Amino acid sequence: MRMTNLSLALVIVCLSPQAVAIDLDNGEEINEVCAACHGEYGQGGKNGEYPRIAGQPAGYLFKQLKLFQDRSRPNMPMVEHVDKRELPDSDMEDISAYLSNIVLPTKLPPVDETAPDFDAYQRLLQTKRLMQIARAEGDIEKGKLLYNKECRSCHGRDGIGKPKNDVPMLAGQYTNYLWRQAEKYLDGTLIHDTDEPDSELLAEFTRTEIRDIFAYLSVVDD
Repeated sequence: MRMTNLSLALVIVCLSPQAVAIDLDNGEEINEVCAACHGEYGQGGKNGEYPRIAGQPAGYLFKQLKLFQDRSRPNMPMVEHVDKRELPDSDMEDISAYLSNIVLPTKLPPVDETAPDFDAYQRLLQTKRLMQIARAEGDIEKGKLLYNKECRSCHGRDGIGKPKNDVPMLAGQYTNYLWRQAEKYLDGTLIHDTDEPDSELLAEFTRTEIRDIFAYLSVVDD
């Protein structure tokens, strides 16, 4: 299905210091492969086994693909999909831009199902794009205070991320996925900042504090 706000032609976006021409139609075609795991709209699946990638900053998505490609971010299922011969940089830029433009609503607009012009099929399509994260265990108010004190400066108000800085959104992401990434940062499997590889992200937080932050993030986009 072609999305109305993404159709046709080329757009210019900045994924690197130089502007590059992005082919969103090509990105949509590439997404047919990604959809097998991450869903037709990049919504992820299996309660976070496959993370949401829709709406994440294009630069962030591009960087993650490069990390998968050079094995800096270990992920065996991704290896075959990011081989340079299969997915050159130009394709990475296209799919990253395509996914970043997908908007997943958290609520359906009200409709009158008895109205003569009610379109059940269009309503079904809207439902398929709906993204709702289950409320996670933890103290939401404590999590909000911790987030605003320790996380907001990087990840933005209410965990919406900072696209201009290629900082990903945390709100609207599966809590199970966030926990997996937190564990990897804590044990050193993942490096948060390649410019400061010795920095220990989350090391100063207790597991209870991390749980509370995730509880807050699970409800902020309700």
